[in-house]
Amino acid sequence: MTSRVRELRAARNWTQAELAERLGVSRQTVISIESGRYEPSLSLAFKFAEVFGLRIEDIFTPSAERKPPA
Repeated sequence: MTSRVRELRAARNWTQAELAERLGVSRQTVISIESGRYEPSLSLAFKFAEVFGLRIEDIFTPSAERKPPA
């Protein structure tokens, strides 16, 4: 999954800590989502959409279909 979180946060001049506080999560969670190491739960994705005033699809994009392990 790719996200526009870093771009959207920077456009608002928010720190990772400020965004985390608005979302009710840790700064580490924001860092992990921005770096692509963590995919948010559906409820957290809705929180992002509310905070940024966008649709979930405008923030998060599914990556190419995952292949099952061989």
